[in-house]
This record gives sequence, C-alpha cells and structure tokens, in this order.
Amino acid sequence: MTEDVRREVAAVWRIESAKILATLTRTVGDLDLAEDLAGQALLEAVEQWPTSGVPRNPAAWLTSVARRRAIDGWRRKARLDERYAHFARELENGASIVENEPWDPDRIDDDILRLIFIACHPVLNRKAQVALTLRIVGGLTTEEIAKAFLISTATVQQRIVRAKKTLTSAKVAFEVPERAEFARRLGGVLSVVYLVFNEGYAASSGEEWMRTDLSNEALRLARILAELVPQEPEVHGLVALMELTASRFGARTDPDGVPILLSEQNRTKWDRGQITRGLASLARADAIGRGRGPYSLQAGIAECHAVAATFADTDWKRIVLLYEALQQLAPSPVVDLNLAAAVSMAYGPVIGLEYVDKLVSAGTLSGYHLLPSVRGDLLAQLGRIDEARIELLEAARLAGNERERAVLTAKAAELGSAQR
Repeated sequence: MTEDVRREVAAVWRIESAKILATLTRTVGDLDLAEDLAGQALLEAVEQWPTSGVPRNPAAWLTSVARRRAIDGWRRKARLDERYAHFARELENGASIVENEPWDPDRIDDDILRLIFIACHPVLNRKAQVALTLRIVGGLTTEEIAKAFLISTATVQQRIVRAKKTLTSAKVAFEVPERAEFARRLGGVLSVVYLVFNEGYAASSGEEWMRTDLSNEALRLARILAELVPQEPEVHGLVALMELTASRFGARTDPDGVPILLSEQNRTKWDRGQITRGLASLARADAIGRGRGPYSLQAGIAECHAVAATFADTDWKRIVLLYEALQQLAPSPVVDLNLAAAVSMAYGPVIGLEYVDKLVSAGTLSGYHLLPSVRGDLLAQLGRIDEARIELLEAARLAGNERERAVLTAKAAELGSAQR
C-alpha cells in the first residue's frame, strides 16, 4: 500500500468512523457486530484501494462493503434467525428500514445521535457511558480517552470491554429511547458531547493542537439536542458554551498551526456570528428560569471573554465568582485549577500560587501537564525564574500534544534567555 493510500484510509476512518458505526449499528442492531463489519470493510479497503484507487465517497464504500459482509455472514450461518433474514432482504432490495417507517416527530433521525443515546443506556454507569461513546462515536483512541480522564489506558480499555459486555448481557435493544426516557439519559449524553468538543478544542495527543472536525461535530449534535428537548436549560447552556468557545478557533493558531494563547489572540478574527448565537443560547437557558447549571456557568465564563474588547478588559472578578459557583455544583480538580488561574488574574500571582500549591499538595492532578504549566507561569511572574523553568519543562514532558509541548518548551527557553 502506498503511503498516500495509507494516509487516506487513516483519515477516512478518523473522520467517518462514527457515522459508519452508527449506520451499521442501526442496521444490524449489535455494536460488536457493527465494529467487526467495519473492521472487515477497512481491511478490504487496505487491500483494494492501492490498485483500484480511492473511491469518490470512501465512507459510503466502507459502509456498503460492511453491509455486504453482514448479508454474507447471515447467509452462511445455519442459525440465521428470521429477523436477520428480513434485514438482509431489505438491504438487498436497497430499501432502508427507517425510510419505510412512518414519520415520527419524536424520532431521532441523526444516526450518530441515536448511537450516543444507545451508548448512554442506564444499565451503564456514567464513566462507562462516556468511555464507550467517546470510543465508538468520537473515534478517540483509548490513549486519548485516558488523557481526557486523567486515568490509565488499561483502565479505559477495561471500561469499554465491560460496557460492551453489559449491553450484550442486558440484551439492550438498539432502539431510540422514548421521549420520556430522554431526561434520564441527557446527563450522560451532554457529558459525552462536551468531552468530544473538548478533545477537538485541545487535542490530548497528536501533532495538531486542534481537531476542529470533532468540535464541529459535537456542536452539531448539541444543536440537534436543543431542538429535541427545548425545555432543558443545560442543553442550551452547552450549545452556548460551545458556540462561544468555538468562536475563537480562527485566532487560536497561526498559519503554521502554532498555538496562540488567549492573551495574544487577534480578537478581530473571532467569529462574531458564533458569539451572537452563543449569547442567544445562553439567554434561552436563562429564560427557562431554573437557574444555571454547570454548562451554563461555563458559558457565562466564555461570555466574559467574548464581550471583552481586549484581554486586559476581561472581567476576571466575575469569572472567579462563576468558577466558585461551578466548584459547588460540579467540583473537580480541573475546576480548582481554572479557579486558581482566574484568581491570579483578578487578585495577583501571589494568591493564585497559594491556590495552585494546595492542589500540588493534594496530589489530585498528579501527571496533569496544565498544573505545572500554570504554576510555572505564576512563578515566572513572581521572578522565580529557575523554578518556573523547571515547572514549564515538566509540563512539556507531561503534555501529550506535540504543538503544546513545543509551546511550553519555548516558554522555558525564553525564560532561560531572559535570565542570561
């Protein structure tokens, strides 16, 4: 296989795997089988594309091959049941099962969103729901998921395997939940969508700092959710958070893909349309009148950045208050670290460092590269250059993303140059 085709296969799989798996899962009603079929199709692509060329629609090609393999498999097995035989006849005739169903206003027509609701079934705990969905919908590797959760790769693998076994043992029907069931699954679904967005916003590994395809897909799913459950304020809060955050994408890297920090971004490159949509979504969340939840609070923080004319004009004291509220509603060490950074901006690096050092002592963020990164920045502001360089180099060592590692290494080097 030529290197070009190899890259093409990898790119197609990375971008389209969720849609392919979602379509196959809907077709065969079994997640494991869908993954096996997709794997078979991928192997066939690896064998055929170097000689036949990459098809005009690679995702459709892979899906079609996987479906044919499904039909072949069903035919070969003596224990074919009537249901699978029915599916096979439908597929051979080129008919879609869903297309033949009467229109239902509550039906989730987006295959990927259907798959998320299925993976967020109540028989799975939240951690398993999120890990499974990120793997099969977000297309993240187990290593990337482990980075996102600050846990080991082995733990992620175990969670995914157990989740699949649990779904199989519970004989979970791969069907869209009833509307009354949406609320029970909404928390898990929102968690997953936001984690997928975050992985696109700041990739946990790889050579690119952002994966905008992932973030855009997460935002698209959230917009669909907002239409499905318009009376759920946190859905609008999540849409607002993602719109406002995504509005900065155009200013977050230079033409060579090098990260540009928030303080140095050209705000004229921020997408004003997305900011307007984000503020409107936050207003819709507030208008429901049930108070702000974790996503709406974070959207409020993003709003502070979005409306500030310059970095210096940012209302950091308001951001501190919003983080303190978030700390009460959804406590986590990462929220604590963000609060520490905001405190340093609002009240100075001395008090910010006190917050950070408490986190270091607690050890809850051990191995998380942003902890030494923030500490290094604060030490640098206080003139403790040698300590700052050590922290920044440690942050670079822990960072999984090549671009981020380069930025941290450069900052450490600049401190060394300034000292000489």
